[in-house]
Amino acid sequence: MLVNVTEISRGDILQINGDPWQVTEVSSQTPSARGAAMMVKAKLRNLRTGQGLQKNWRGGETVDSAEVERSGVQFLYAQGDTLVFMDLSSYDQLSLDADQVGDARSYLLENQELRALSFEGRVIALDLPLTVDLAVVDTAPALKGATAQAQLKPAVVETGLTVMVPSYIEGGERIRVDTRDGRFVERVR
Repeated sequence: MLVNVTEISRGDILQINGDPWQVTEVSSQTPSARGAAMMVKAKLRNLRTGQGLQKNWRGGETVDSAEVERSGVQFLYAQGDTLVFMDLSSYDQLSLDADQVGDARSYLLENQELRALSFEGRVIALDLPLTVDLAVVDTAPALKGATAQAQLKPAVVETGLTVMVPSYIEGGERIRVDTRDGRFVERVR
């Protein structure tokens, strides 16, 4: 299906040279000169190989939208570099290696439900929720009398990911983390 480049947004999956590419960043520039065409710039990631690509298009050009199937899966467990999921409709088990999962591994908890993206019958990526709630397992003690300015400190969460958190967060607390960039969102009560 052809899509106008001015309509693409972050997260969309395009088909370029037979491969699925996910848009990770997109911006448009409207030129000041009359008659000049609008430019759309995008950063893309190949969902099969993990390779990155920067692409520029003129406004009005079209690109192919990839035919991707989304299916519900549940993360069961990790065994070394292999992560095992269960398809929620067929109850079949599906194994993906750490390279296929990529950075998403830092946000996966056992029994967590999410969506798997399939292209031409093969799972190529995981579609994470925008935020996940994770427990802080290690961080420096809370600072008493911290200044009014937000001071950040590193905290290690249950998945092994290091997140910069405000100084008042203590070990054992649950925090909400943005899966797009790994930033602290808020304390979970």
